Amino acid sequence: MEDGKLTVRAVERAMDILLCFVDVKELSLTEISNKVSLHKSTVHRLLASLEGKAFIQRDGATEKYRLGFRLWELSANLIQSDDMGVVLLPEMERLRDQVGETISLYIRDGNERVRVQAVQSNQAIRRVAPVGARMPLFVGASSKVLLAYADEAVQEQVINTAKITSGLDSNVLIQMLEDTRKLGFATSIEEREPGAAAVSAPIFGRDGKLMASLAVSGPANRLTQTKMLEHVPSIIEAAHRMGTMLR
Repeated sequence: MEDGKLTVRAVERAMDILLCFVDVKELSLTEISNKVSLHKSTVHRLLASLEGKAFIQRDGATEKYRLGFRLWELSANLIQSDDMGVVLLPEMERLRDQVGETISLYIRDGNERVRVQAVQSNQAIRRVAPVGARMPLFVGASSKVLLAYADEAVQEQVINTAKITSGLDSNVLIQMLEDTRKLGFATSIEEREPGAAAVSAPIFGRDGKLMASLAVSGPANRLTQTKMLEHVPSIIEAAHRMGTMLR
């Protein structure tokens, strides 16, 4: 019976820790310890357990804690809207704060891509990404991602359209799509818009089907090829979390 009481007490303390994040996004170990009135060693053990189950995640750079993606999985049944742009907005904001550039979410609609959500960079010089904007599927980082994982019939139609309307070499575009599937991401520099660059990764659903593309974009003189490659691990990780949240 005593063991049962201790187990329940541990659960209550873990829930108290989660409730610390109702009004704040990040907290240090000391701040959490003060909020729940427990010793740091006890809080640290509880945080380790919560982190192990992805209810809490720790930022290795700041050593601060925040809520983990597992809570999004649990809350999915409570969300009344099926709009992925609404569901994924907090994660997009998190990525924006991490990389410092504009974050966009795209889906494929026929032979076009549509921006369904965007989080603007906080920097003075930035890419303004209007929600609802439509772009062709044969140019740009997100287009490569959306087309690379589309049906062969869609790929063939878009490639033929690109050849006719823009004079693009079909073999070059096919190779880009193969590279995208192989690498798991795509980049573009001034392909669609002068002075702009972007890097994009796919968001997959439970069945492995592509749901959307996640993109980071900004001025080409700041978002260089080297800088984009540095951001790739963070973008792919965020895309993976988003796919989990949408399942």
